[in-house]
Amino acid sequence: MKSKSLSFVGGLLIASGVVLFFAVRTLFPALTTNQDSAEAPVAAGEMAADFKLPTLSGRQISLSSLRGKVVFLNVWATWCGPCREEMPSMESLYEAFKDRSDFVILAVSQDRKGRAAVQPFVEKNHLHFDVLLDPDNVVGDAYNVTGVPETFIIDRKGRIVAHHMGAFDWSQSDVRQALNDLLDNKEG
Repeated sequence: MKSKSLSFVGGLLIASGVVLFFAVRTLFPALTTNQDSAEAPVAAGEMAADFKLPTLSGRQISLSSLRGKVVFLNVWATWCGPCREEMPSMESLYEAFKDRSDFVILAVSQDRKGRAAVQPFVEKNHLHFDVLLDPDNVVGDAYNVTGVPETFIIDRKGRIVAHHMGAFDWSQSDVRQALNDLLDNKEG
């Protein structure tokens, strides 16, 4: 009898999930991806679009000025829960690679309020990697970002070699090993 009631509850939960999925798609189409869209996210293998944005300190950084380095490009916002969750792992990744002059982390904030929203967050969370301000969504538009966080790993030649949508634990040993392998490849 107990297994029948568990099966019934499980079936009810699955049915509720399916109904909720279609309700969200109908009521909030912007939250779903359009498979027919010409604006698909930028894929691994493509050249990374250049941009020039200010850091929190006012220094300008362009992607083209980092040619010859491996770039970890993360598009995020302070109001994004998954973004806030992955920031400590990005700081851990930064700490692991901070002595490598050929590796750069760029966290591009999409916050409309710019420095006023981002500076307190960075200070509170003790983040040491470069945070760029992009209230006009220049990078998001150039990379066809569909949501935040979204991360692109760019090789020394400016080619996107990895693209991840959503929050991730960047402090994992396999991530570090993959980045070390990319950094050890002086040609790519």
